[in-house]
Amino acid sequence: MSTNSGARGVVAAVDLGATSGRVMLGHVGPDLLRLEQVHRFPNGPVEREDGLRWDVTGLFRSVLDGLRAAAPAAPLSIGVDSWAVDYALLADGRMLHEPFHYRDSRTERGVDVVHRVVPFAQLYPQNGLQFLPFNTLYQLAADGPRLSGAESALLIPDLFAHWLSGARVAEVTNASTTGLLSVGGGWNDDLIARLGFPRKIFPPLVEPGAPLGTLLPPIAAQTGLSTHTRVTAVGSHDTASAVVAVPLTGPNAAWISCGTWGLVGLELERPVLTEASRTANFTNEGGVDGRIRFLHNVMGLWLLSESVRSWELQSGDTIDLQRLLAQSAAIREPMPIFDVEDPCFLAPGDLPARIADVLTEQGKPVPRSKPELVRSILESLADAFARAVHTASRLANTPVDLIHIVGGGSLNALLCQLTADRSGLPVLAGPVEATAIGNVLVQARAAGLLSGDLEVLRALVAHSFPPVRYEPRSR
Repeated sequence: MSTNSGARGVVAAVDLGATSGRVMLGHVGPDLLRLEQVHRFPNGPVEREDGLRWDVTGLFRSVLDGLRAAAPAAPLSIGVDSWAVDYALLADGRMLHEPFHYRDSRTERGVDVVHRVVPFAQLYPQNGLQFLPFNTLYQLAADGPRLSGAESALLIPDLFAHWLSGARVAEVTNASTTGLLSVGGGWNDDLIARLGFPRKIFPPLVEPGAPLGTLLPPIAAQTGLSTHTRVTAVGSHDTASAVVAVPLTGPNAAWISCGTWGLVGLELERPVLTEASRTANFTNEGGVDGRIRFLHNVMGLWLLSESVRSWELQSGDTIDLQRLLAQSAAIREPMPIFDVEDPCFLAPGDLPARIADVLTEQGKPVPRSKPELVRSILESLADAFARAVHTASRLANTPVDLIHIVGGGSLNALLCQLTADRSGLPVLAGPVEATAIGNVLVQARAAGLLSGDLEVLRALVAHSFPPVRYEPRSR
């Protein structure tokens, strides 16, 4: 298997997650795909007087630290991916204020504003997105008067690409999560006008692989990189990049990109815009090479990480997560299942107490110990994953015989096994760093280090990062 003519090179992937970020080097060559982490740093919401924000200037300093560490490898290109929906407003070459965090409660106001003008039943055929109260169009509606002073609204990865290269663009896979793109592509100018948003703030759209320019001289000077280093658009929505790296071998496999969120879905050629899809709250988002990511958002490992954080804050002690997971795996009695998509779990805080409240309201027993609660969380997540896979299969009229789990959740052996058990389907786990790998692959192809379609790129992933298989056990 070979995906290029013999060239070798290095590219840098800036991969920003909701709880951490990393700068990775991708070493690419004939039958070669290797990642090297050069810098990792924390990320998370910051509480301000007016709500939850992102410290994007601090995050960008961490990115520059990572690029400085990457400089000795002389990467040919840099690509940025991140979480979706959040944005910064810019005017006169500066950011007007720190971007709001999607978990900030202000988005509830925006939902009412939007749905008074365009009810959700009318929105879905236009943008194909599931209802999530933090989708960008609701956030923009909540911002209201702030928009009048803005010249641009840049989604987070586009903001970082702008700071690196000067380009002001909107990469399509992330722009597809705003709710303001037409299903057929392009900004939905009619919808933007009906909602009263200034059309000028939405920049030109670009596809993954598009050149955005080269590093600005001050950035090159700060990092030790060359001013010839290219900045390349990738699948800037982290899930779009992650799906590039799912080692799919055919159309009958589902995928779960599992981290803070669990994105569960199928890769399709065409969107599914039926009433059944709308009521099931499935979304159609843009993928690399024009593919459709037909998926449903599940709360994900946020439930586990925020529970652990709550326990550590309460006790002042650090929790050994691997030991806790081993204790949870040893539990034999059934643990209660709860709805992981309950909106009460969205905000930060004491999630164990909220889970207990939900179980109590449902007349179910509350786990007595931390391992039992962790098992309840993972059983509930696996149940939600399995239901979402089978629902996606039914809605898209596509049989599913295999599930891939990529991202941090692929390291959680208990979650992978429980997902196989509850779905009745084999699970292939890995790669862990799927988002960074997908970021690297798109850059490498744009740089001429690789060639071929997604299937060719995925064959290289499977060769380089063999997945772990979990067979379903009888229940």
